[in-house]
Amino acid sequence: MSCFFLSPVSRLLSPVSLFLFLFFHNFLRNDLNTMEIDEIFGENGLLAARFPRFERRQGQEEMAAAVAAVLAGPPEEEVTEFLEEEAVQARVLVVEAETGIGKTLAYLIPAVLSGKRVVISTATLNLQDQIRDKDIPLVETILGRPIEALILKGRENYLCLYRWFQYRANPQRRLVDDPHLAKIDAWVKTTTLGDRAELTWLGDRTPLWSKLSANSSQCLGGDCPEYNECFITRLRKQAGSAQILVVNHYLFFSDLALRQSGHGELLPRCEAVIFDEAHHIENVASLFFGESWSQYQVVDLLGDLEKQGALELPPDHLELLKSDITALRKRTDNFSAIFPVKPGHFPLVQFVKNFGEEEWHQEVELLAFGLGRLADRLTRWAPLGEMWRGYAKRAEGLRDSLRGVAGEAKGETEGAFVRWYDRGERSLLLSATPVDIAPELAKSLYTGVSACVMTSATLSTGGSFSYLQKRLGLGDEVQYLKYASPFDYKERTLLYLPERTFPDPGAKDFRSAVSARVVELLYSSRGRALVLCTSYRGMEMLADVLEEQLDYPVLVQGMESKAALLARFREETHSVLVAVASFWEGVDVAGEALSCVVIDKLPFEVPNDPVIEARSHRVEEEGGNAFFGFLVPRAVLTLRQGVGRLMRTAGDRGVVAILDVRLLTKGYGKTFLRSLPPSPRCSSLDDVDDFFAADNK
Repeated sequence: MSCFFLSPVSRLLSPVSLFLFLFFHNFLRNDLNTMEIDEIFGENGLLAARFPRFERRQGQEEMAAAVAAVLAGPPEEEVTEFLEEEAVQARVLVVEAETGIGKTLAYLIPAVLSGKRVVISTATLNLQDQIRDKDIPLVETILGRPIEALILKGRENYLCLYRWFQYRANPQRRLVDDPHLAKIDAWVKTTTLGDRAELTWLGDRTPLWSKLSANSSQCLGGDCPEYNECFITRLRKQAGSAQILVVNHYLFFSDLALRQSGHGELLPRCEAVIFDEAHHIENVASLFFGESWSQYQVVDLLGDLEKQGALELPPDHLELLKSDITALRKRTDNFSAIFPVKPGHFPLVQFVKNFGEEEWHQEVELLAFGLGRLADRLTRWAPLGEMWRGYAKRAEGLRDSLRGVAGEAKGETEGAFVRWYDRGERSLLLSATPVDIAPELAKSLYTGVSACVMTSATLSTGGSFSYLQKRLGLGDEVQYLKYASPFDYKERTLLYLPERTFPDPGAKDFRSAVSARVVELLYSSRGRALVLCTSYRGMEMLADVLEEQLDYPVLVQGMESKAALLARFREETHSVLVAVASFWEGVDVAGEALSCVVIDKLPFEVPNDPVIEARSHRVEEEGGNAFFGFLVPRAVLTLRQGVGRLMRTAGDRGVVAILDVRLLTKGYGKTFLRSLPPSPRCSSLDDVDDFFAADNK
C-alpha cells in the first residue's frame, strides 16, 4: 500500500521548517474539511434538510470532523519520495462510538469528501451488505451525487460459474429432483454479483456451497472457459476505478500478508484505511501473518485432480496420476493417524515431545516428499493446460506450509509463533500463529497508508483503551475518542442479575438452573428474546429445554442461514432465537421483536487454548497479569457486544439478563459492570415482570 510523500521543495526544508510546513498545510486542509462536515451534520446542514426528523448528534458530528482531519494530508500532486531510510508512519485515530452515534455515516461521508482512495474494512459480511444496500445509497442522497464505491468479499463468497456448470452437468443430478439446484439455476440467470448472501434460503452449514464457490485453490485463471463472465474477474476490473472499496478484515489482511511476502496483491493500492468493528483486528490479522496446513486441503486437491484428470488426461497420464493420488492419500491418512483422536486445539510442541522429534520430522518429510513429487509431475504437464501449473502450485504450497508449521522456520525469532493442532472428527489442522501481532502491524500496516481509523462500539474495557493499545502496538501519538450512546438506558432498560445464591458456572447444577431461569424470563418477556450462549453444547442443551417448555417459536442457530433466521425472528414477534458465536454481534433487530437479551455466562475464552495460553504467558513474561490484563479485557469486549444487541434505536425498550453470579461475587465483576450501559439493576423476577407489564399500559 502506498505511503504519502513530500514534494521536492519540501525536502530542502530543515526538520523544524518541515514540521511547520506539514502542520500549517494540514491545518488549512483540516479547516476546509471541518467546514464541509458542519455543512452536512450541523443543525442546518444537509442531513437536516434531507430528513425532517433528523436530530443533530454531537458525537456523530465530532467523530466525522476527527475522521476528516486524520484523512487530510498532502494532496496527490505533492506525492514523491520522502526519506529513503525512514518510512512514514500513518496518522492513527481510534474511536469508540457506541450504538446510536451513527458511526458509519461519521466515517463514510468524510471518506467520500477526502477525494482519496479509501478502503473500509469490516469484520462481518453483514456490515458490508449494510454499507452497500443502505449506507452508500443514503450518502449519495445526502451529497446529491453518485459515489464510486465497490464491495469486495473473499472469493469463497462468490459463485464459480465453471464449477457450477460442471456440477449441474453431472448426469446423476437432476434439477427436478434437487430443489437447491433448481433455485440456484434460476438465480444464476438473474444475478449480477454471484454473491452467496443473495441466497438467504441456503443454510450456513450446507456442504453444497463449498462445491460451487470461487475458491482460489480451484481457480483455473485465464484458462477458465468462463473467465470473461466470471464474477471475480468483473469485480477486479471495477475495483481499479473505485474511490471507496468496502472489504472485510479477512480480505484486507490476506492482501496485506501477500504484499509482505512479495507474492502480489489482491486489492488496489489505497491511501487510507478505516476499520469498522476494529476489535477483531488482532484475531483476524493473526490468521494471515501465521501459517497453516490442513488435511482437508490435501483431500480437496486430490479430489479436484481426480475429476480434472478424468476429463483432460490421456490414459497413460491418468494412470500415473491415479497412482500418485492413491499413494498421497494413504500418506495423508497415515500422518493424520499419528495424532490423538480427541477433538480440540492442542499444543503441537507438546505432541512432538511425546511422539519423538526424530520420528516427527520423518513423518513430516515423508508427506512433504509425496506432495513435492506430485507437484513435479503436475509441473511437467503444464503444456497440457495452465490448470495443471495451478494444481502444481497448490501442491507446492501445501508442502511448504507443512514444513513451515512443523518446525522452526529459518530466520524466525524464537518464541514468535505458537504452533498448535486442531483435531476434528474427520480432519487435522496444523497452525503457527504469531504470539504478538503488533510488530507485523507496525511493519506492514502503519507504514503502508497515510491514515488509519479504527472504530467500533466496543474498544475500551473499564473505560480504558490500554488493552487495545498494547495488543495492536499503538503509539502515544495516537488520538483516542470515546462517545457514549445517546440512548436512554436508565429509563428504557433493565439489567437482571441472578441472586448471589445462584449456582456458579463451575457448579454441576449450573446448566439446569440456567435453563429453568431462562424459561421464567422468557415467559415474562413473552418470547421476543435473543438468547446468547458461550458454547454450542450449551446452546443445544438450552434449545432442547426451551422447545419442550415454551409456547413460543424457538429458532436455533444452524437451522437456516443467519439472514433467514433473523428475518423470521423479526417477523414472528414473540419468537425466541437461541444462538452462539457470530450472533453475539452483527444482529440488528429493532423494535418489539427483540425486547430481551439473555446471556448464559461471561464469555471467557478457554484458557488452555494454545494461542490464548501462549499470549497469556507472554503477558506474564513482560511483568503483567494475564488474567486481568488479557483474559478479562477480551471477555469484557465480547460481553459488551452481546449486551449491545438490545438497544438498536432510541425507541427500543427491554431487559438484559446475564446469568453469571460472578458479576456480583468476584472482584473482576466490577470491571465488567463498569463497562456496561447505565441500566438500572435488579435481581428479582418480579421486577422483570413489572418492567414488561408496563408494555401493556
